[in-house]
Amino acid sequence: MNLPSHGSNPHYLYEAMGRTLPKHYIDFSANINPFGPPPELNDQWQNFFQEIMVYPDPHGLQLKERIARIERTTVDNLLIGNGGAELIALVARMMAGKKVCIVEPTFSEYETACRANHCEILYHQLVEPDFSLNPHSFCSMLDEVDALFLCNPNNPTGIYYQTSTILSIIEACEKCDCLVILDEAFFDFLIDYDSLIPYINKYENLLIIRSMTKMYAIPGIRLGYLIAWPTIISKLRGLQSQWNTNTIALMTGEICLQNESFVQKTQLFISSERKRLFDFFKQSAYVFTQSEVNFYLLRDPLLDKQLLLFEFLLDRGMIPRHTMNFPGIEGRWLRFAIKGAEDNNQLMEALSIWRKHHSSL
Repeated sequence: MNLPSHGSNPHYLYEAMGRTLPKHYIDFSANINPFGPPPELNDQWQNFFQEIMVYPDPHGLQLKERIARIERTTVDNLLIGNGGAELIALVARMMAGKKVCIVEPTFSEYETACRANHCEILYHQLVEPDFSLNPHSFCSMLDEVDALFLCNPNNPTGIYYQTSTILSIIEACEKCDCLVILDEAFFDFLIDYDSLIPYINKYENLLIIRSMTKMYAIPGIRLGYLIAWPTIISKLRGLQSQWNTNTIALMTGEICLQNESFVQKTQLFISSERKRLFDFFKQSAYVFTQSEVNFYLLRDPLLDKQLLLFEFLLDRGMIPRHTMNFPGIEGRWLRFAIKGAEDNNQLMEALSIWRKHHSSL
C-alpha cells in the first residue's frame, strides 16, 4: 500500500486506499491552527495585491528585524526560508555526504533531504508508548556523526522535551563536533515554552528551525526561519536560491508576528480541547501520547496495526494521519490534529461507535 508521506491533500490518500473522498470530511491529518489565519491577513489582502509587481527583498530584512526584536537575537543569526522544508533541505545540502543521526519517530523530511544529499544515516529509536528521550542512551553514537536531527516538540508524538534534556544533548554534541538541528515547528503551541534561542551565542553547533505555517494556518504561504551562529547562516545563505521567499510571504510574516493575542488565544483553546479529548480517551480505553501541543498519537490497544480503525474513520469522513512511514511505529498509531470543538465532538462520537462495536477481538 503506497500511502502519501504527508498529511493534508486527502484526495491522494483516498485514491491510494481505493476509496472515494466524501463530499463532507474533517481533515485531522494537517496540524494547523483550527482558528485559521489571523483576521488581519484578510484585512490587508488588498495591500498584498498592490505589491505583487515589486521584487521581494532577497534578504527579508524587515521580517528578520521583527523576528530579532521578538526573539532578542540579531539579524546576523537569522535566515528566512520558504517554509521549514526549505530550511531542512538547505541543512541537508550543507551536510552532503556526511554522517547524520535522526531521532525517530519524527518528520520524514529529515531523512528524505539527507538521502537526496547522499548522507549516511544512523537512527536513534525512541520507545513507545512513552517515547522518552534519554541523552545517555545514544551519546556514544555522537562520536560517529556530524549532525543530529531532533524535533521538539516532537512530530508525530506531540511530546515536549525539557530544556535541561535538550541542553545536555547539545553539550554532548559540542564535545563531539556534532551539529544539532533542532526543529521547533510547533514551539508556539506551548504555553510554557522555554526558549533555547539565548543559547545560540553559547553553542556554535546549535541550529533552530521554526515554521510559521502551523500556528498562523498559512500552509499555502510557505514561511519559516532558522536561527544559528552567523558563520552557519552564511553557509546556508550561499546554498539558497536568490528569490526563495516572495513578497506576500514576507508581508504575511510581519503581520502575523504582531498578533500576540492570537497566539495566546490559540494556546488556551488547544490546551482546553486537548484535556477534553484526553479525558474521553481515558474513559474509552484508548492509548494516547502525552502531547503538549495541537496533535497527538492515538491507538486502540485491542489492535496492533491500526488499519481497521483507520479505514473505519475514513469511511466516516474522519481523516487521521497514518503512521506507516514513521520508523519504529509503522502503522501502530494514528495521528490526529486538535481541531475546532465541533470537529472534535464528531471524532469522539465516531470513536465511541467504534468502541461500542469493537470492545473485544
